[in-house]
Amino acid sequence: MTEHISVAELYQKVNQEISGLYLVAEKELREGKNDFYLRLKLQDKTGTISANVWKDAARHSDEFDAGDIISVQGTVVNYKGQVQLSITKLRFADKSEYNLDDYLTRSKIEPEVLGDRFFEFVDKVRQPYLNKLLHLIFDDKEFFTKFLRAPAAKSWHHNYINGLIEHTVAVASLCEFASTLYPVDYDLLISGALLHDVAKVQEYANLGNIDFTDAGRLIGHLALSDQIACENACKIPGFPEELLLNLRHLILSHHGEYEKASVRLPQTLEAIVLHHCDNLDAQAKGVAQIIEAAPPFAVWTEYDKLNNRYYKIYRPV
Repeated sequence: MTEHISVAELYQKVNQEISGLYLVAEKELREGKNDFYLRLKLQDKTGTISANVWKDAARHSDEFDAGDIISVQGTVVNYKGQVQLSITKLRFADKSEYNLDDYLTRSKIEPEVLGDRFFEFVDKVRQPYLNKLLHLIFDDKEFFTKFLRAPAAKSWHHNYINGLIEHTVAVASLCEFASTLYPVDYDLLISGALLHDVAKVQEYANLGNIDFTDAGRLIGHLALSDQIACENACKIPGFPEELLLNLRHLILSHHGEYEKASVRLPQTLEAIVLHHCDNLDAQAKGVAQIIEAAPPFAVWTEYDKLNNRYYKIYRPV
């Protein structure tokens, strides 16, 4: 046995026995042909890997939860082109054995860089009421610290520390480019981009694995983001009703479809552009993360359960 091996190094350890401590990002007890088995997604700050527990799966399932750190022993295997960990022993790890920050994935872009890019967009908004609104919300240092650290999703895209601001800056960048092609109101569109997911600060708890808060499950970030915009606009004397109405529509319609939890369908040009820019970044980043998690020699990715497909990995010669 060796010391802890990072997830990034496991791809070089195929057919070798390893040991280490990993965070349980996902846990699912499944029924196999002969017995139950435990399907896990393990992670540290270098990435994620799928793992299986074949023996005494039901008993082991009761010993830990998603979000816990576990100590494992097992063999790294290559199954149909996908590197996985076949676990033979595991136990719950005591907090004295690890530093949680070593197991949390983060944006590859430094948070200071993301913060600077974000406020560059804030300062580009010239409409005085929208500019005041953005500064009123994001100049709150306590709130912005939470916004800077928050993930953008539970499992699909930007699901890591600093993911929310990375996604927000990307959406604002796409919207800015779109504003050169279509006759949109730039200030309204960029303000909607910066505020569309602002309440994900309240929607997700990130104490290990990312999960929904009660408010996130019962209300959701569209309604919560709308609430943040309204409450702060009310603090600005004379904030135009029509302007707030259009900003709220951007926030409440950015999911684009009722089937995807949108409160309203996009009914302005700015709302249509924001929806598609948001969806483009979310989908492209989600697929990019799946491709990035694949072994260097893989031809296809793991199966994407959300979109019901595999992805072919193009590697230029």
